[in-house]
Amino acid sequence: MTVTPQVVAEGRLVRLREKTIDDAEHDYAWRCDPELAEYDAARPLTTRFSSFLATMNDELRYPSQHRRTFGIDDRETGKHIGNVMYYGYDSYLREAELGITIGDRDYWSRGYGEDTVRTMLRYLFDELRLQRVYLHTLVWNIRAQKSFERAGFQRVRNVSRAGYDFVYMETFPGAMADPDDEALASK
Repeated sequence: MTVTPQVVAEGRLVRLREKTIDDAEHDYAWRCDPELAEYDAARPLTTRFSSFLATMNDELRYPSQHRRTFGIDDRETGKHIGNVMYYGYDSYLREAELGITIGDRDYWSRGYGEDTVRTMLRYLFDELRLQRVYLHTLVWNIRAQKSFERAGFQRVRNVSRAGYDFVYMETFPGAMADPDDEALASK
């Protein structure tokens, strides 16, 4: 019996939903991909699929309150195209870090990343009542930085961690512009 995962938020292009074990094959392939790992300042995954599957099963069965990952689906086709997460959630400070992977290259540079970030921010600010969301993106990943800025993030400073140089960015409730308002303003 297949269970339909709960949708947590919808954007113009994407639907964010609870993760399921059916995502494991895509997630594993994306985590093993050297180019995607490079964008994540990580090494490609080298464990066996069976080990990855066991870990994912545990994460689904025993979710953490400090970290949550959602699947990104193309609204039109329902295709799983990536993942978005928050982690380092601090309920006292009401803040968390955001991470995103558009694993399916067919969806790169087509607005899906920006729509995912906007949709996730609405969820984090409206549902979790966060007061600040921050992220780190590699200094050479200009495409991601521009997308994050369009979604409402501001550059704060450059930081170095574990031998990598990042741009630290943050945003607050009300900082993101509505893309429909931007389209009207440019007419």
